[in-house]
Amino acid sequence: MNKKKIINDPVYGFITIPTDLVFDLMEHPYFQRLRYIKQLGMTHLVYPGALHTRFHHALGAMHLMSLALQTLCDKGEKLTADEQQAAMIAILLHDIGHGPFSHALEKNIVKGIDHEDISTLLMNKLNERFGGFLDMAIEIFNDTYPKRFLHELVSSQLDMDRLDYLNRDSFYTGVSEGIISSERIIKMLRVVDDSIVVEEKGIYSIEKFLVARRLMYWQVYLHKTVTAGEQLLGKILDRARKLSLAGEQLFATPALNHFLVNTITKEAFIHEDHHIETFTCLDDTDILASVKVWIGHPDKVLAILCKNFIQRHLYHVDISNTKPDAARVEELRQRAMKKYNVSFEDAGYFVFTDTISNNAYKVNDANIKILMKDGSIRDITTASDNSNLEALAKTVEKYIFCYTKDLI
Repeated sequence: MNKKKIINDPVYGFITIPTDLVFDLMEHPYFQRLRYIKQLGMTHLVYPGALHTRFHHALGAMHLMSLALQTLCDKGEKLTADEQQAAMIAILLHDIGHGPFSHALEKNIVKGIDHEDISTLLMNKLNERFGGFLDMAIEIFNDTYPKRFLHELVSSQLDMDRLDYLNRDSFYTGVSEGIISSERIIKMLRVVDDSIVVEEKGIYSIEKFLVARRLMYWQVYLHKTVTAGEQLLGKILDRARKLSLAGEQLFATPALNHFLVNTITKEAFIHEDHHIETFTCLDDTDILASVKVWIGHPDKVLAILCKNFIQRHLYHVDISNTKPDAARVEELRQRAMKKYNVSFEDAGYFVFTDTISNNAYKVNDANIKILMKDGSIRDITTASDNSNLEALAKTVEKYIFCYTKDLI
């Protein structure tokens, strides 16, 4: 069987599956599950075209990795065929641990363990089933492989993950502010002292990349209506889990039910095999099917939340630099108690506050390094003459105040 297939990608054109092992990994159920997990969670509620999946993104990131590896080899970097395959596998599987609706439900399905931890667990399980052929890919993913620059291509502030998702998310949302020159950036990459650097002539492309990332966060990922959708789905799962732990029988797929009725610690998730296997059966469809059925549940809070979600009656969200007025929060919560005939505690499902943050660039050990013409290496914030980049390095935290629109 010819396993070197060609896939027609709307962002890059034709993508080639490089090796038989990569093809076999893509065919595995763990990876095929990514077809049914949206890349951008609830963003389609604002940008209807944002229905692309983690499967699309993983393929795109692998394609960019192949271009980056070729660029480095052309510039004299010695990489074996096994190392190149391992780096492509590491980026292909970097998001395999995502749960339903991507980031939207990370805090609700399994608490205390993030998708990177789950990706590592699943890569280890795949390695067992593929006879140890993923050893090098796992070392690259975990940053324990001697050529540490390969890990930087997988996970850093200028990795193939970010280069793909900015262009891909821009394409599917129609938000042009996120478009970046990913191929030009890749052509400017070099390795110096076992670390990825960008040649000075690529500095403006990096500036554009950082600005695009900031704009995409406020305009897409943290858009107030996207935030409203994700908060509403989170509240639904919180309520369903509370009812389930209290002994209430809720309709749910077996995989979802497992995480509703059990409190699973990080240690248990890592060491008890049935938890991770059940997790690999979860995708967006489990959540949506349950939410549609819960509209008819006798619990008033759950039923209202689910109806609002399905009919897109989302929270009103106020975003500000200061904490919401406590008196205003209290007033609306009292209104929710009367309107829905619920307790003060349950009114918190309809009126609540939270925070969101945006950090386009972090100045740390994994910073973006610019190789200057004189051979020196400088951080992008000092190498650039764009004073705005220093502002991008600061974390911006904002407060959100969410409440159902029928309370005003």
